[in-house]
Amino acid sequence: METTSGAVAQAPAAEGGEASPSARRAVDGFLRAPFPWYGLDEAFTGPRRLMQVGTAADGAVEHGSIGHGDEPSVRNEHVAGDDQDAKEKFAVVVTVAANPVRRSADGTGMLEATSVSSAAWLAGVGLLSCTWPGQMDHSLRDDWLDQQTETAWVLADDLHGEDWSTLSLPVDGVPTRFHYRESEFGWVLAGSTEQGVHLGAYGRGMSAYGLAFAVVKDIGAYT
Repeated sequence: METTSGAVAQAPAAEGGEASPSARRAVDGFLRAPFPWYGLDEAFTGPRRLMQVGTAADGAVEHGSIGHGDEPSVRNEHVAGDDQDAKEKFAVVVTVAANPVRRSADGTGMLEATSVSSAAWLAGVGLLSCTWPGQMDHSLRDDWLDQQTETAWVLADDLHGEDWSTLSLPVDGVPTRFHYRESEFGWVLAGSTEQGVHLGAYGRGMSAYGLAFAVVKDIGAYT
């Protein structure tokens, strides 16, 4: 997927309860999407925030992320399987439009198709972006990140490989099959919905096994 992302972290409301200009700009990218956005269902009562949208070469919105729980930051204290001791507890849901191979709006080229693998890769890269291996020198992190990003793509391209297991989680109340893997940095999962989108998710400190997903009824509420 050749997309560009724009950070649109949720901004606080302006004085008097009205949305601030930055918050309104943040939600604009999400509102331009021709597909529904997904997040955790209403059973999750913690904080939620818009994170970023990704666009194709022609400017069309192709994917975006909504965060739940703590705001992820680059850290290295987490140990695999040690969710109870994780200082950050978060889950990020990535929605990806299910698009076929198609010609760009300006007619100059072709845009890549999206798939469950696209969602898995975006989720894997998202987890990497808030990860810093222990005992690693600052100057080496960029090289490590490049290497791990390539690895994330290889893994995403082989969802039926031994690195992945499967689990069933509710999507709009319907049991849905997801591909799932864990690492020392957290977990990643990916699947498809009946609404014409693929879902990816990643997190740390929150168990993936208890999650459920649902369409965001009013994305404008994030302003």
